[in-house]
Amino acid sequence: MSTELGSAGNPLRVAVIGSGPAGFYAAAQLLSSKDPVVAVDVFDRLMTPWGLVRFGVAPDHPKIKSVTRVFERTARMQGFSFHGNVEVGTDVSHDELAAAYHAVLYAVGTPGDRRLGIPGEDLAGSESATEFVAWYNGHPDYADMDFDLSSKRAVVIGNGNVALDVARMLALSVQELQVTDIADHAIELLRASQIEEIVVLGRRGPTQAAFTNPELRELADLELADVIVDPADLELDPASANALETADGTIQRNVETLNGYAARTPAGRPRRIVLRFLSSPVAIEGSDRVEAIVVGRNELVATEDGTIRARPTGTTERIETGLVLRAVGYVGRPLPGVPFDERRQTVLNQGGRVLDPERELPIPGLYAAGWIKRGPSGVIGTNKKCAQETTDLVLADFAAGVLPQPSDTPEALLARLRERTQVTDYSGWEAIDAHERALGEPHGRPRVKLVRRDEQLARAAKV
Repeated sequence: MSTELGSAGNPLRVAVIGSGPAGFYAAAQLLSSKDPVVAVDVFDRLMTPWGLVRFGVAPDHPKIKSVTRVFERTARMQGFSFHGNVEVGTDVSHDELAAAYHAVLYAVGTPGDRRLGIPGEDLAGSESATEFVAWYNGHPDYADMDFDLSSKRAVVIGNGNVALDVARMLALSVQELQVTDIADHAIELLRASQIEEIVVLGRRGPTQAAFTNPELRELADLELADVIVDPADLELDPASANALETADGTIQRNVETLNGYAARTPAGRPRRIVLRFLSSPVAIEGSDRVEAIVVGRNELVATEDGTIRARPTGTTERIETGLVLRAVGYVGRPLPGVPFDERRQTVLNQGGRVLDPERELPIPGLYAAGWIKRGPSGVIGTNKKCAQETTDLVLADFAAGVLPQPSDTPEALLARLRERTQVTDYSGWEAIDAHERALGEPHGRPRVKLVRRDEQLARAAKV
């Protein structure tokens, strides 16, 4: 058997860190290579793959989650391995990975959330939408969180799909929730919710909102909630009106949808989602916990380069609320041993090649893909093209002979890892998956998620 690197007997060995969409797209692209032949080991600190598809996509969006069927086909490809319950920086170091593989590709996403930077942000009841989403989706790190839903009003800050997801989840009826894969602990808390109004604040106008149109339109289908838009918020400044004429279809459809909401007479449903624009949080007030949020009114101005920016008018108002959820974006977190770009909050990279911060040259064998490479933008499918850009570089660097020769082997590394932690493989995930689906079937649900690490480990260990 040939021992030439990249042959069937001696494949190019790549470690992919992160099993979300970017990681699985990268794995599929590498495994599809015929010359060289590639073997891919996917590592994740969780025992369950799919990343934000499992823990970020809203429970009532099962069609979006169906992308996992594509990832399941990848997991059946020759040369694929999954190693769960392994955290880089805790169970294994970057240096150990780099010593055992020809290339290491980070696809860990951007798990942190942006802060508002306003007084009162740390009061109880001022929460991250990132954590709220992870909580209702059954992420084991957030299963023990508690959210106070006893106030009559919640305020969501942000004008993207996450803000709409959070607002919608607070407005859904129990009947709508209990046919989804939402975590059981979330159903119980939402069942007891006293929230009647959800105010969604956007600092700019309707033509700058980052909603996708299907997300915006589906608010009209909620059983319990009216959607309220003040027609005055839809009066466009000259710059926005001009921009709308040449805007892409999504923006034009969004404005049309918002005008439809503004013209609609409320049906008197027990809950309301109020979409507000040109509004920025100034301060959060309260003694021990959130009691109100102070909101400043903005106007839009066009800068010299044509960018439309929000500028405070000096007018403020106080909105009473007991819950504030910020949904103003994600940020990456530094990985031990991997150069980090503090300004962009991503791995320091150029097109997917990770750079040495001193020489500003690529570090041989080190790559990034997905949000940790480019920042939190795009939809799930965007990660496919992003991963392709990176994997093309991996294969090009192999062809150029610049990938380092490992001093260790994946087999030896995995043997050491099994002494440090209970490494789970893909068959362990399949056991968890089958068990969750079986729990959900009698109740007409796609699955009932195991949200505790010990429960997942016990189920994975039975294979």
